Amino acid sequence: MSTPRIVVTGIGATSPIGATAQESWDALLDGASGARTLEYDWVEKYQLPVTFAAQAKVRPDTVLPRPVSKRLDPASQFAMVAAQEAWEDAGSPEVAPERLGVDFATGIGGVWTLLDAWDVLRDKGPRRVMPMTVPMLMPNAAAGNLSLHFGARAYARTVASACASSTESIVNAVEHLRAGLADVVIAGGTESAIHPITIASFASMQALSRRNDDPATASRPGSIDRDGFVMGEGAAVLILETEEHARARGAKIYAAVVGGGVTADSYHITANDPEGHGAARAVEMALAMADASPADITHINAHATSTPVGDPNEYQALKAVLGDRVDEIPVSATKASTGHLLGGTGALEAMFTILAIRDRVAPPTINITTQDPEVPFRISGEKQALGSGPQLAISNSFGFGGHNAVAAFTTV
Repeated sequence: MSTPRIVVTGIGATSPIGATAQESWDALLDGASGARTLEYDWVEKYQLPVTFAAQAKVRPDTVLPRPVSKRLDPASQFAMVAAQEAWEDAGSPEVAPERLGVDFATGIGGVWTLLDAWDVLRDKGPRRVMPMTVPMLMPNAAAGNLSLHFGARAYARTVASACASSTESIVNAVEHLRAGLADVVIAGGTESAIHPITIASFASMQALSRRNDDPATASRPGSIDRDGFVMGEGAAVLILETEEHARARGAKIYAAVVGGGVTADSYHITANDPEGHGAARAVEMALAMADASPADITHINAHATSTPVGDPNEYQALKAVLGDRVDEIPVSATKASTGHLLGGTGALEAMFTILAIRDRVAPPTINITTQDPEVPFRISGEKQALGSGPQLAISNSFGFGGHNAVAAFTTV
């Protein structure tokens, strides 16, 4: 029995640089930055050391009907906005509910709901805490609400693997489709954690950039003067199907998801394995599933968060698998534009990877002043042509807890 090929038939996104997938892609190619100063009184109230982030360009509660948004944490709101766009983009597939699944992800979940409810409990007492608090804050809320909205009864599963979460959800979706558990899957990830507690915590561990005077250039993956990542928020969704199902209904196809690898470092709760063994194995697994070699790779969307330690570690992990070939492959580090969406970042970068091979162009990596010799990727502040031949691209995601996830995509 042959293994079904899995294809992407719909995309949707709401990000710091665009209200939709296409708007986000166009802005990325134009070299936009989504980072800007936070205009909230709590920034001054708590004297936060970092006063900026990459907020979503459009608030989700201005897009969704008020009765819907009131019952969803912002993370689930972002997920719903992106999923509705992706579903429409896929042609609103006619699929039996028992053959429609949801593989969704978040790194943190409903932090705004949780901490707002704590404020209410402390200040006004337990009777004022909303009955919907737990259903709104739980990490599986986005997956559950998407299942309810689209009538998905095959399954609704949640991944919470920090910054690797939504790439892992895509890999899981491929495995579930190949296993025959569904014909169509809504896959992706979301995050809305630009909150004083998360900013204070990441700043305390020296993970965030502190360029408060120039937010737009603060995220500098691969640049020698990088000083940390920029918090982002939003969501991205892919509609995945077996190719047989997509062809039968005459769907447009963006790309095929041909490989995936998920591993763990078992090294440190926040630091990458400095030798990159787990990340390297994830790349090897993705290539093996794709039945491909390093010579076949034409583009890489790097995890590249703009941290002093993380960027060189990723380069070394790729070097271990790809050898000198890694220096020849056009690389994009798109967090320079979008910031880091934590659990939502992998899905957004997967979407960018798919559009890169479709349009045969590697997006620019903005804000590089002087490229770090320890991160000698082939990155550029300008768009890079990918050529006219077959395309195979990988998208990397690595997260706290030692989670590694890599997805491989090819043109169809």
